[in-house]
Amino acid sequence: MVPSLLILTDFFQAANRALDYATNLADPLGARLVLLHVRRNSVLDPEMMRGELSNLSREAISLAMSSVARQLAVPVVAEVGYGRVAAAVADAVSRHHPELIVLGRPDYSTTPAEMVETTSLDILRAAPYPMLLVPHTVLSSAPPSRLLLAVDGHAFDLGEHAGVVHRLLAELRASLTVLYVAAQSDYDKKPPTTLESVVRTGLKLEATPIEIRSISNRNPEQGILQEANPKEFDMIVVISRRRNFLGQLFHRSVTAQVLMHSELPVLVLPAL
Repeated sequence: MVPSLLILTDFFQAANRALDYATNLADPLGARLVLLHVRRNSVLDPEMMRGELSNLSREAISLAMSSVARQLAVPVVAEVGYGRVAAAVADAVSRHHPELIVLGRPDYSTTPAEMVETTSLDILRAAPYPMLLVPHTVLSSAPPSRLLLAVDGHAFDLGEHAGVVHRLLAELRASLTVLYVAAQSDYDKKPPTTLESVVRTGLKLEATPIEIRSISNRNPEQGILQEANPKEFDMIVVISRRRNFLGQLFHRSVTAQVLMHSELPVLVLPAL
């Protein structure tokens, strides 16, 4: 089966930036794009009531999808889903089995954090799957080559998704920095132990240039964001355990905070 990346589009700026990023990523991976637009026309949809959704007719959507597909330099399949985004994405994932779900992050700078219910968080709750969130400010001209993987030193299992990171590192010939983020009481953990927790996931890192960093910060998300300097790195990789996407306080989790505030694209890997 030809590998694929599932990319969501609503034809706004954030989605267009994510599409550019996904196109640059798909080429070296030899992947096709599955372009998905979800038509949300329920008057009860909270984003529809806030005027944050495109309200295009079926004909206009078909024309827009065809126009976008023609301009892409990689193979593409275009689809239209209906209803809530998380359900439509779960359906597309079950049929296409993509390596990643890719979507754009709009500008939330004027929205109070407690009011933000992003599509990315809804998708992680409904269909935990490797997901790449691209901020609307990112201009992509080349695939990522410098990855920052944030870990907390505790064991985790990526299951079948370990192959996604291995493919990214191998095909993109990327370097990997493993960032151990600790509370002050745990800061003396030895870096080799941190690397061992990553290797035990099944990741094949033999040919990958690896650097280990350790930092201490009372707020792990702040530590990750401070280390994720766009001059040093192209992408953040975070591990999100299942309890995080099912919990009532998921919007306060480290994963959620990094997703909402990172200047870099964020790859979320669900762990068992």
